[in-house]
Amino acid sequence: MNIINNAYVSDKYQYTMGKSYLDCGKQDQIAVFNLFYRQAPESNNWAVVSGTEEVIQMVQALGTEPEEFYEKFLPGDAYKEFRHYLAGMKFTGDLYCMREGEIAFPNQPIVTVVAPMIEAQVLETPMLCILNHQMAVATKASRVCRSTDKPVSEFGSRRAHGPWAAVYGGKAAQIAGCASSSNILTGAFNNVPSTGTMAHSFITSYGSTVEGEHKAFTDYIRTHMGENLILLIDTYDTLRCGVKNAIRSFREMGIDDTYAPGYGVRLDSGDLAYLSQEVRAILDEHGLTKCKIFATNGLDEYLITDLERQGARIDSYGVGDAIATSKAAPCFGNVYKLVQIDGEPVIKRSEDKIKLINPGFQITWRISAQDSVKGNHYDGYVHKVDVTCLRGDEMDMALQHGESVTVRDEFDFYKTKTFEQGSYEARPLQHQAIAKGVRVCPQHTLGQKKQFYQDNLHHFSPAERRLINPHYYKVDISDALYNVKMGIIGKLIKEIENFKID
Repeated sequence: MNIINNAYVSDKYQYTMGKSYLDCGKQDQIAVFNLFYRQAPESNNWAVVSGTEEVIQMVQALGTEPEEFYEKFLPGDAYKEFRHYLAGMKFTGDLYCMREGEIAFPNQPIVTVVAPMIEAQVLETPMLCILNHQMAVATKASRVCRSTDKPVSEFGSRRAHGPWAAVYGGKAAQIAGCASSSNILTGAFNNVPSTGTMAHSFITSYGSTVEGEHKAFTDYIRTHMGENLILLIDTYDTLRCGVKNAIRSFREMGIDDTYAPGYGVRLDSGDLAYLSQEVRAILDEHGLTKCKIFATNGLDEYLITDLERQGARIDSYGVGDAIATSKAAPCFGNVYKLVQIDGEPVIKRSEDKIKLINPGFQITWRISAQDSVKGNHYDGYVHKVDVTCLRGDEMDMALQHGESVTVRDEFDFYKTKTFEQGSYEARPLQHQAIAKGVRVCPQHTLGQKKQFYQDNLHHFSPAERRLINPHYYKVDISDALYNVKMGIIGKLIKEIENFKID
């Protein structure tokens, strides 16, 4: 089988730049790159982190190809020395990242790479490929799951943008709240069960007759006894034969409310609000009060919200392409920017204000106030804020030691909040994953990642979690970071104003 080395799912220009760095003697300069996003999709206030585990694995796969491999895209004598360099180039630097399941806000470093220049540069494309995909899916899955208190299953593999996307999209969706995924490799790779029942083809394989539908249901139950049993009832006519054949087959096979693994029916077309109400009434009338109703059919967070507003009697949902492709916003906006070179903070200034980056080697702290009654939380009734600092600056050190700190709004210095010593808790959002090329962070199970996300989510107020016009959450930078940033900009503007050519 041809297995792709993800470290080389890259763009040619990463390597043309690399040759220039080597030829100019810059390969040993220590670079700091930040991966972050500027704006969340669909007017989200935040995004869900997924993919940092695959990033760690990708980074450690760098330099595992023979010299001949590089000749396929760097041919000719001019690249001979560079090919030899690449064949022996392992990642020797440090990598810091947010945990999978973390909630991240714009401009906060999701991944920070500290490494020799070429090592850090060539990671850009594969790292963005991994995180832009998984964070798009995870953030969309979060929205869908927050639209209901019912379980949501992900089953969008057939609509995903390729096999790799199907497998890791299923994982990202589960981190962000989905109860399960239909993808068998997602389940196998993460040691969790995958879920699935039947398609319309199973029923029509018995012939397009009402009796054929009954036979299909009965055979399915017989061959899956002891498992959760879900029968698809809309192949011919949901109310006039589908649900009735399901009841008939359940009865004949001895399935009722005492069946421990659980049982139910699935609706995949039509007016789901109306049909679910009618099906619920028919099931209850025949004593199948614990028979669940599972709904699919092009669902997303908006349709689910509307179904529940209409009083739909649906117990769980299956969502496909809306999650698997992050259908409304399929391209997530993570970027990878150089922020420091050989200890000197650097900046990218653009005509677009949103593209102005924060320079320097950074760390983000999430601060929450303490309350003797309410405890430590982010419920909207206590002060809370995220602040990104330069590592080792005054605020970073104060937060490490629990000292009093005053946080200022980056765009309005008259807006401040002071957290007195002993009145708050703070935790860093980025953790070291690789030190001098060696992994130093633990691996977490899918269940642990999912629980970490749920714990983070519950620390935010309902207003901050809502899908439309969420409440603003304060995200600021330290005074030291602000001063470095404005100092670079001021110096650059002066140089530009005085710049001339003959």
